[in-house]
Amino acid sequence: MTRPAFPKFVCNSSRSFCSLARRADAGILGNMSRRRNAVSGQKGPRYVRELWKRSSSAQLKINAVLVGLAACLITGLLHAADPIATDTHRFIEIRNGIYLAQTTASVFNSNSLVVVNDQDVVVVDSHATPAKARDLVASIKAITAKPVTALINSHHHWDHTNGNQEFTDIPIIGHEFTYMKLAIAPHEEVSRHRGLSRQNGELAQLREQIASVEDDEEKKRLETQAAVLGAHLGDFDEVDPTPPNVTISDRMTLYREKREIQVIFTGRAHTGGDVVVYFPQDRLVFTGDMALGGPSFMGDGFVDEWPQTMENLKALDFDIFVPGHGKPVTDLRRIDLVQEYYRDLWKKTAAKHAAGVSPEEAARTIDMTNHTEIPIPEPGVNLLAVERMYTRLERLQK
Repeated sequence: MTRPAFPKFVCNSSRSFCSLARRADAGILGNMSRRRNAVSGQKGPRYVRELWKRSSSAQLKINAVLVGLAACLITGLLHAADPIATDTHRFIEIRNGIYLAQTTASVFNSNSLVVVNDQDVVVVDSHATPAKARDLVASIKAITAKPVTALINSHHHWDHTNGNQEFTDIPIIGHEFTYMKLAIAPHEEVSRHRGLSRQNGELAQLREQIASVEDDEEKKRLETQAAVLGAHLGDFDEVDPTPPNVTISDRMTLYREKREIQVIFTGRAHTGGDVVVYFPQDRLVFTGDMALGGPSFMGDGFVDEWPQTMENLKALDFDIFVPGHGKPVTDLRRIDLVQEYYRDLWKKTAAKHAAGVSPEEAARTIDMTNHTEIPIPEPGVNLLAVERMYTRLERLQK
């Protein structure tokens, strides 16, 4: 199929938000340009390692609570009426041709943003598998016949970028850190193994429940759920991690007739290369996993820098944000609540580290239940988050 000429975009290398880009794994990024040609064709092994068995059932429960907080209906989440549905996706128009796109399958997957402009479509985040990305592209035809001319990656995690390989004939835009993570040994990424291991564990649990359940209707429901999840896991076999082919360090603006689409690095947070996608005329911002309705996964994060990154986000003029998971959020006080959570968590973790407490003991005993408005229902913090913060503390002390 012949694609139309790409609409122009403009790069702006000014340090208008913060100087953190220079610090985002500067040693690795400084050598990145010399390594691109050597690694761009590499493909990792197609297997899943069984990792993270250290996580206790309590830790898994804490993970589930935090993920649930981001996805559940809490105060301030946008309730949109009459979504457009296909066999595989639902589209909720948030504002002026900007749609939240979510899979209808009951599997873990990222949000995508579908931006319908006067002459084209821009997509943000490509879903967890190539199959889900193909479904997304096909489903977009239900809302517009205009061509997709650009994809933006909010960060490098697998659930947001595994579909990139379905967009290689158009610009794929992301941060330099995202390029590095997807170009150099992407199959060895911690988040990738953790995600697949967790989903394989869920499938094993479903099969155990099927074997023990006696009610025929319940057994059929569980079998259907297991079949969907099994097929989803099978889709990972074709994943060929594909990095952005256009990178930024600070910001870029795409001009689409009447609409400005600003891709902005506001600082390190969930990863070293989170970008937000900001629509100034629409007063809307897509935040990826840097800002959810509650705390995000911190195993790759920069918890010490995260509050300032969110402060930089708040400098933008918006009244709604779309997170990487869950529903759009209109109660912007959620940002303040999560900022304070990260500040407090860093302080409490630093105290445990200074006292010589092991990561495992710290993960069990750190009490964040004082953050009642998030809410945090019980003591304990994800072990991977604590280990990551201990590593950060030790690096900062050198």
